[in-house]
Formats: sequence, C-alpha cells, structure tokens
Amino acid sequence: MDDDLVRCLVPGVLAVLVRRGADFAAAEDAVQDALVEALRTWDRQVPRDPRGWLVTVAWRRYLDATRAETARRRREGLVDAEPEPGPVAPGDDSLRLHFLCAHPSLSPSAAVALTLRAVGGLTTRQIAQAYLVPEATVAQRISRAKRALAGVRLTEPGDVGTVLRVLYLVFNEGYSGDVDLAAEAIRLTRQLAAAVDHPEVAGLLALMLLHHARRAARTDGSGALVPLAEQDRSRWDTALITEGVAVLQGALARDRLGEFQAQAAVAALHADAPTAAETDWVQVVEWYDELLRLTGSPVVRLNRAVAVGEADGGQAGLAALTGVDPGLPRYAAVSAHLHERAGRTAAAAQLYAEAAHRATSAAERDHLVKQAARLNSRAPAPPRPGT
Repeated sequence: MDDDLVRCLVPGVLAVLVRRGADFAAAEDAVQDALVEALRTWDRQVPRDPRGWLVTVAWRRYLDATRAETARRRREGLVDAEPEPGPVAPGDDSLRLHFLCAHPSLSPSAAVALTLRAVGGLTTRQIAQAYLVPEATVAQRISRAKRALAGVRLTEPGDVGTVLRVLYLVFNEGYSGDVDLAAEAIRLTRQLAAAVDHPEVAGLLALMLLHHARRAARTDGSGALVPLAEQDRSRWDTALITEGVAVLQGALARDRLGEFQAQAAVAALHADAPTAAETDWVQVVEWYDELLRLTGSPVVRLNRAVAVGEADGGQAGLAALTGVDPGLPRYAAVSAHLHERAGRTAAAAQLYAEAAHRATSAAERDHLVKQAARLNSRAPAPPRPGT
C-alpha cells in the first residue's frame, strides 16, 4: 500500500465521517479500521476510487460500533442514512476538519498536535520527534483534544483566524526529526487557501513562503545562526520569493489588511533588497506601524524599535524601545543591538551576555555569546598599576 497516497487520503476520509455526524474520536477509530482492511486487500488490487472505498468501509465500521453502544437508539437514524458505495464528491470536508482541529475549546499545543494528526496525516511518533517531546506526551494531548471535541458539531463557519494561528505555530517550529514542520505548514496553508477565499489566508501563505525562502542561508556549515544582515542572499530561494510576493500582492489588492499581510509585507521588503544596507527601513517602520494599529502587540513594538534603529540610528531605536516590557523574549538582544548602533559598546556587550543567558536554544545562545565576545575584544585594556 502506498504510504503517501494513504497520508493524502486519510484527512479527507476523516472529515467526511465528521461531517456526517460521527464523533471525532469514533471517526478516527473507524478510519483506522478501514486502513487495516485496506492493508489486507489493497496489495492484491487498489480500488479505482480509493477515497470512496475508505469512506464506505470507515462509515460502515463506525455504524457497526455505534450499534453496539448503549446510545444505539439515539443514533438509529444513521443506519438509514448509509450511502451507497461509490465515488465521494469533493467538498469542504478538509476545511471543516481545519476548523474542528482549531476549535476554541482546545489549547494551542493540543490544537497543533491534532491538526498535524488529523489534517496533516502525521503519526504520533512523527509529531513527537518534530517537537522533541516524548511520544506519550503527544498522545495525551491528542487524547485530551478528542475528549474536548466529543459531541462538537460545526453547524456554523469556524474562525479562520484561529486556524491561521495554529498553522503559524506549526510553521514556526521549523524542522527536527524526520518531519519538516515548516514545509508541512506551507502544504496545509496551501490546502486552506484552495478551500477558502480570504485575504489573510493568502497573507499567511505569502509570509511562510517569504520566510522559508531564506531558510538555507539562516545557518552556516556548522549550524551557527547567521543574522539577516550577514546572510548570503544568493542562497535565498528566488522562486519562493517570487511566488510569495505575487500571493501577497493579490491579497493586498483586496484592501482588507490583516496582520499576516502586514508581516508578509515586511518580509517582502527584506526579500526585495539586494543587500541589507539597501533595505527600505522607512517602509519597514511604516508597516510595523500598521501592525501595531492592528494588533497592539508588544512583540511588534519590539521589532518596530529595531526597524527604527536601522532607519534613524541607534538612539532613535532606543527611544522607540521605551515602554516595551523588558521581560519579553529577545528584549535584551534587541537592546544590545540598539546600544551598539548608538555607540555604547560596553553596555551592548553586557546586554548581549544577558541575552545569551536568557536564550532558549543553543544556536541562539552561541550567537549572542559571540556578539558579546566581539565587543569585549574591542574594549581598551585597563591601565596597569603604576602607569
């Protein structure tokens, strides 16, 4: 049996059962039973309509299980609704599944795990390896999510914004293990964009493409981080940049600006600059102003201070940093950068060391330690006693 084919088919089959009224956990059990049957029979001959075959078998397994439960009388009507075997018309089933997995009752971690399991078709082991957590932890998250969704029916359109936030969480995890989560997030966002006409879906897709285009240049041969200003831009993926800019332009033309479109616009300005020095920092600041208007986010305010420092100098950047919560991740690193831009080398070195202490990854910590060492090496030697 073709594993890639199964991975593509399973989310749609699960979505069909959920749309027909099956409980999420029961639907997944039924789909797994259908896969066992497929494993037993498909080696001899793959059906002409594999998706329709899986839907038919899974639905029958679900009905069989339902009849055996004490709730049989309440669900008796489902027996009469059993469809005839045959092709299953494509619909908005995948979109429904996106919305269900990003249900407001779920925590972000549970929503991410369930999305990767149900929509992405990843195994529990693959998700655990990607997030560098025990497989049991992921299994517990998925089980809790299924319990939370027991009895939930999507009778109204779901919240696109919640789905997008879940997909962005997946994308930001990047890559570890044998699953490329950034690529998986792009695949799922493309799927969503094909199912729903919404400028923010296009904005998120553009943002992912533009960020992913720089991936090869973000680290050197030893795995050390390479800052944006020092990246080899010849290693950027120009095809992804071209696609990302085109998707963004289409979204902006609809004049319904959202935060993902604004973030993508910032990424596009970086992608458009031949060198870091030629970046249009004034426009970057303007887009961050739009983002602040849309979100009021302290993280946006922090990033805006960096852009102001590049556009108007370190002192202006430090002024823009006033009022930003010092407890934010990367605050010390941003402050160090702006102090260095303002010519305050000693303070910058101390702040880089502080930022390194707070770093959440070894690569980030090593980079910040090197920055502190670089500035400390420039400091004048203390005078010798008696001189």
